[in-house]
Amino acid sequence: MTIDAHHHLWEYNDRDYVWMTGEMTALRRNFLVPELKRVMRESGVDGTVAVQARQMTEETEWLLDLAGRNAFIRGVVGWVPLADPDAGKYLERFSENPKLKAVRHVLHDEPDDSYMLRDDFNRGINLLRSFGLAYDILIFERHLPQTLTFVDRHPGQVFVVDHLAKPRIKARLLSPWRERMQELARRENVYCKVSGMATEADWKAWTTDDLRPYFDAVLAAFGPKRLMFGSDWPVLTLAGGYKTWMDTFRSFIAKLSADEQESMRRGAAIAAYQLGIDQGL
Repeated sequence: MTIDAHHHLWEYNDRDYVWMTGEMTALRRNFLVPELKRVMRESGVDGTVAVQARQMTEETEWLLDLAGRNAFIRGVVGWVPLADPDAGKYLERFSENPKLKAVRHVLHDEPDDSYMLRDDFNRGINLLRSFGLAYDILIFERHLPQTLTFVDRHPGQVFVVDHLAKPRIKARLLSPWRERMQELARRENVYCKVSGMATEADWKAWTTDDLRPYFDAVLAAFGPKRLMFGSDWPVLTLAGGYKTWMDTFRSFIAKLSADEQESMRRGAAIAAYQLGIDQGL
């Protein structure tokens, strides 16, 4: 089994997806379950984790409903207002659904680069463990110093870094991203998704060789037990097809042992998101 630990679904409208800038016009349409199932089938992917794309509880409800009607969606990373005084009530309501596995806030779009260090936000993060939920960290490379402080405030909390913390691949810059990721990886409660790499490179002209140094860096830092495959579909389509990215990922892990490949294809996602507890995996 291969699990895609990061994809999105949406029914597009021009009100809720303001993050789709002018260069992202190809994303301004519906991306729904039938199309996802087709690209998964073409690429040999068996299960997925659906991730929020809007900061709305209505989307969390919608994704959980889709997961309930489509068994291949093994889990949902939803959004709840963690900085709200009533964050616990939202978490209690949504966590009644066993498909809710984690929560995410779009930190890299906050005007305040230190938003993750706010007391009200951290009070919400403190609640996640009691509900058995992980937290997905969505940041740019520049947020890594604050992220180290943030993670250290919650030593028992499972964190998953999305998209390798968005290194500057297009500019071919490895430092200081590589060194900061090495430091972050010393926290054993932190996992990382091998996702979003092509869209941080030159969309039209990236090659596997452009991406490989960044993969090699996170493999050395986190090891295969804390790295997981993610497509970031349909955002991925800005820089290539689902199968192209799946083939690229497989080329990255081809020389690893069978157990190491298994961990990155499914084991790390199952461990971080507790996918096997209620689904017989």
